[in-house]
This record gives sequence, C-alpha cells and structure tokens, in this order.
Amino acid sequence: MSSFDDRLNAFESKFAHDADMQFRAEARRNKLLGLWAAELLGKSGSDAEDYAKEVVRSDFEEAGDEDVFRKVSGDLGDKADEATIRAKMKTLTAEAKAQLMREVE
Repeated sequence: MSSFDDRLNAFESKFAHDADMQFRAEARRNKLLGLWAAELLGKSGSDAEDYAKEVVRSDFEEAGDEDVFRKVSGDLGDKADEATIRAKMKTLTAEAKAQLMREVE
C-alpha cells in the first residue's frame, strides 16, 4: 500500500470516529437535557428517564438541534424561556463531550 493510501485510510477512520463521537455527544446531551427538563416538569425516577428518552428520540425528526429545542420548549411552556433552554443545551453539550472523553480514557 502506498503512503497516500495509508493517509486516506487514516483520514477515513478519523472521520468515522469523529462522526460517531459527535452523534454520541448529541445523544448524551439530549438525554441530559431531558433529565433537566423532567425535573422542571416535576418528573422523577422512571418517568424522568422515559421523558429523557422522548427528548433523545425527538432529535431524529430533522437535522440540527431545532427539533430537540421545539420538543423541550413546547413541553416546558413558561417554566423556561428560549434563552435558558438554549444556554442549557450549550452547557450540556460541553458536559456530554467531557463525560464521553472520561469514558474513553
């Protein structure tokens, strides 16, 4: 195999790994967001876990984060405004990535 082929294979492997990690981070973020929202809604235990799963599933409606935002925002109503939800999504994205990195180590 040529060094070009080696580099191409390495690039493809890195791309696949990065895409997988991004997917896992987004799913983890959505679960954490669902648990946060469930707490605001007064849910706990298995009800909170079930709600978090609903939030994770909502991400498959369309590309991007808007489907998740709409789900959580619609369910929370006046319990959290747009800025609060979007800020929480941002902080939970960082937290989800950190959790995944700790698991990899």
